[in-house]
Amino acid sequence: MDRELTEMEAIVVAESEGEELETLGNDPNYVALMLINHLESSEDTEFRELCVDMIVELLREDDLITWSNLSASTQSTVKTFLLNSIMVEESGFVVLKLGSIVLKLAASFIKDNNWPELVPFLYQCLDSSSKKYAKASAFLTLAGLAEKVGETIVHSMKGLHSIFRDTLNDDKLDLEVRSVAMYAAINFIQCLSSSNEKERFQDLLPCMMKTLNDALSSGNVEFILRNQYPMRYFMMLANEPRFLRRQLVDVVCTVFEIVEAECLEEDTRHMAVEFLITLVEAKEKAPGMMKKLPLFISRCFAMLLKLLLDIKDEPDWHSAEDVYDDSGTTRIFHVGSGCLSRFSLAIGGKSIAHIAIEQLSAYLDSPEWEKRHAALFALSRINKSCSKVITTKLDEVVSMVVNCFQDFHPRVRWAACRASIWLLLDFSPHLHEQYHYQIFLALAAAVEDFHPRVQAYATRALGAFCLSNKLETLIPLLDGIVNKTLVLIQNEKQMVQLEALRALSATAQTVEEHFRTYYDTVMPHLKAILRDAHLKSDLILRARAMECISIVGKAVGKEKFRDDGKQVMEVVVSFQGLQAKADDPSTWDMLTAFAVICECIEQELLTYISAAMPFLIQCVKLHFESNELDDTSIETIKIGDAILWKKDDDPKEKAKACEMLCMYAKLLKEDFYPWISQVVPILVPLRQIYMHNPDKKSDVSEVMAALLLSAKLAVEKGIAEGAYFKELSDHVILALIEALHKEHVAEICQIMLKELKNCLLICGPLIDEGQLHQIVDELKHVIKESLNRKRKLTERTKSEDFDDEEAKVLADEEAQEDLIIVRVGTTLKTLIGTFKAAFMPFLDELLSYLIPMWGNDKPTVRFTSIYIFVSLVEECPEAALKYCDVFLPLLLDETIDEDPMVRQYALYGVCLYAESGGSVFKPFVREALSRINVVLMHFRAHEPVNEEAYDKAVSALCKICLLHRESIDSAQVIPIWLNCLPIKADLHEAKYVHDELCSMVERLDRDIIGHNYQYLPKIVSVFAEVVFSDEKDVSTEETANRMISVLRHLQQTLPPATMESAWSYLLPHQEMTLKSLLSPEV
Repeated sequence: MDRELTEMEAIVVAESEGEELETLGNDPNYVALMLINHLESSEDTEFRELCVDMIVELLREDDLITWSNLSASTQSTVKTFLLNSIMVEESGFVVLKLGSIVLKLAASFIKDNNWPELVPFLYQCLDSSSKKYAKASAFLTLAGLAEKVGETIVHSMKGLHSIFRDTLNDDKLDLEVRSVAMYAAINFIQCLSSSNEKERFQDLLPCMMKTLNDALSSGNVEFILRNQYPMRYFMMLANEPRFLRRQLVDVVCTVFEIVEAECLEEDTRHMAVEFLITLVEAKEKAPGMMKKLPLFISRCFAMLLKLLLDIKDEPDWHSAEDVYDDSGTTRIFHVGSGCLSRFSLAIGGKSIAHIAIEQLSAYLDSPEWEKRHAALFALSRINKSCSKVITTKLDEVVSMVVNCFQDFHPRVRWAACRASIWLLLDFSPHLHEQYHYQIFLALAAAVEDFHPRVQAYATRALGAFCLSNKLETLIPLLDGIVNKTLVLIQNEKQMVQLEALRALSATAQTVEEHFRTYYDTVMPHLKAILRDAHLKSDLILRARAMECISIVGKAVGKEKFRDDGKQVMEVVVSFQGLQAKADDPSTWDMLTAFAVICECIEQELLTYISAAMPFLIQCVKLHFESNELDDTSIETIKIGDAILWKKDDDPKEKAKACEMLCMYAKLLKEDFYPWISQVVPILVPLRQIYMHNPDKKSDVSEVMAALLLSAKLAVEKGIAEGAYFKELSDHVILALIEALHKEHVAEICQIMLKELKNCLLICGPLIDEGQLHQIVDELKHVIKESLNRKRKLTERTKSEDFDDEEAKVLADEEAQEDLIIVRVGTTLKTLIGTFKAAFMPFLDELLSYLIPMWGNDKPTVRFTSIYIFVSLVEECPEAALKYCDVFLPLLLDETIDEDPMVRQYALYGVCLYAESGGSVFKPFVREALSRINVVLMHFRAHEPVNEEAYDKAVSALCKICLLHRESIDSAQVIPIWLNCLPIKADLHEAKYVHDELCSMVERLDRDIIGHNYQYLPKIVSVFAEVVFSDEKDVSTEETANRMISVLRHLQQTLPPATMESAWSYLLPHQEMTLKSLLSPEV
């Protein structure tokens, strides 16, 4: 035993000093075998537990590097030892630790059957006669394998249904074993690929629920904690709603009982709520299932409403200085609040609104303040999803809220103010149209409430009232609003001052130049706050004042604000002496306000940039540095040695920093150049975070483009050297390509492609041949990856349980993949436009990817393929002729596509080829006429969605008539073209064809005029429609004047009878107007 303890002490010392276990004896084989020997020979339980911890540490790597360094003999010994020890070990801790090692190894070996003894071992452990911990370990291993290699374990282990059933139904069996058996069964069920296979396990549901109830009612808290809550296992079934359908009533009733059991752990009740909400949200898997459950909506809403009663009237809430302080609320309260929003959105307003209003009304009539508070809080959580129904019941809802402004309890009055904000924001303009003055009177009284928390939130609501209002209804109230906010700005409570500044900002933002009346009164107060708020405790007040000043300045205009703007800037510059706090929201508020003021005073801001920009960059850098950690187990993104983001960090703050730098770059343009070198090392890595922030994804494509544009403008104006722009361009494009190659999320991938395209629009000419190869290779990679993902989506449609609900889920994913192809198309168009014919060799590399898109079943993909090749014909028509034999037949096929956009662009391609193809186009003329005729004669050709394609067809026919007349029967085709005129949807083509018509009439083209001027009535009709069209852009002014001149000439030269017959196509008012216009006096 002494020898054992000495070696174990060495191991413990090695671990505590951070040394690798393999260094002990310089031989991992020695360490592994030594630990196994101790585990087998020692009778000291505590010692064995230490040993097993060391084995876990030895094999801690996910990639099993240490395991791979063990000899084959040692590996075999370890595997044999693990299985034998689990069967005989008495310590539950040791068994479960050994089981975790088995799971890690098995997940790697079971696919290739490199551990043939494993499956028989698991069956042996699951036998009814095996020991408790061995059985539990086997179930945990099975559950883990189902998660990691589900398909393999399903095929490797048969007959599990009876094992699960017998274990779960055995009331004499330890609850821990039954609980992990439930866990394994649920994981196994989720691995099954078809609904028929899952159906075989339906009979396990009752015994699962019994196991759950037994575990929760056992009162053994230690057991529940050690097993990480049985409810957590059961709630995974919420991902299988169809599996629950047959016994849904029983399942839901059981879960309701768990939620309502206040004796249970808070986390358990929370998970039960989550189970129900997840079922409701699983509309793509089982649409309408929960709605059809009798009384479910009413009971679930009542349950969630009841959770909002878990609140205490804490003194800290009344004395709090922060408007966001929620002292007295519990975790359960916040669970109820969040789930109310999710529940109402998932169920839908039509199903929930009437039930909700009935229950909320009952709560508002209660003498308990908690219920009245809960009703108002719930109303603000559901009003958006129920907006259509609530709009029809505004009278009742507004009365609910306004009446509570007079409640005796301050927390209820506070909740009424909060609810009024959501009503104002979500139901304008309907709310203002009917209840404008009623709400204003209530708010005007509330801002004078004696309780500062209520007063502050009422002031915020007043700001929402102004922001959501119409100018004409707000102006009569301006005197009262401005006077009240000026008083509130001077309140002794800072939170009231902050909200008053916000309300004043909202007022100025809404009324804009009408605020000039109050400017001279308001601005001195704002500047005083800015000047006097010099202490660190007043930083947020100073930032809010800055924000208010910037909005007021923008509202009243540059001329009025210029002098004050300069004074404010000087104060801002002086702030550099104070240390900027990265985690202080006031820092970003102040910098945002600075940018708005910059916009107001335009180029005059340059005086202050040299001081203000370093302050901005300092704030950004400080924000990064504030997130440095020593925990290497947390995923991070770094710039140099600084950690940018960790798993627990909020990326919204990083996104704000990125957005701020982007804002300044776009605002300053070439004047941002001096700071580009400091910003690029931050922005290039940070854009990854910015892009993955759900609130900012739509703006991310502007980030790097803004920097490149600043550098480009600086070069053009002689501020910077061209070499620097090239260096920056190389750096940015390479970073984008590398990031794009690593990205696997379709939505982010398409945003990155948009960003790449925007950057190429700016720096495209600087791209060299090597970079072009990189870009094209990456586009090929993107297309291949997208096709692979789409192939997997298609495979999902072939599963036995695929249905309409699943199709809706796949549709969104497919839409993102289609958008990737669209982005590839716009990127290629940019490259074609930049490099013209020089890009042809690179396009040749892509043909094998692009040509198959023509036959794709998705219109967006077909459109993109046409878009790329039409761009080629547009940008370099001569070079594109070599593709004529390949692409022109494809274009002609697509001219009769069912999708109007595909049809329109294919016809545009025919237009271009007809115009530039010359003799190359001649063999295709007959086929082109046939396809064009199909478009023109379609019975829905003139429907709005098809009009632009129709106009392209008319334009294509015009070009064939003019440029390939020798290949057609012009006497037959040209009158057909004339009868298609005028066109008005595609204004570009309209100008072209109407001008050509005018030219043909001017030269008295025999085919357009016809025998004995037989087509003159149609010509006059077309001219009249063009000249008097409400759409003035259907022709140029020159063309319209020429048409009038031609008609005058014809009137003067043709026999009166001929001209009289020409008016026959006109309506009476058209004839009168046209004759008046053609009279000699005009």
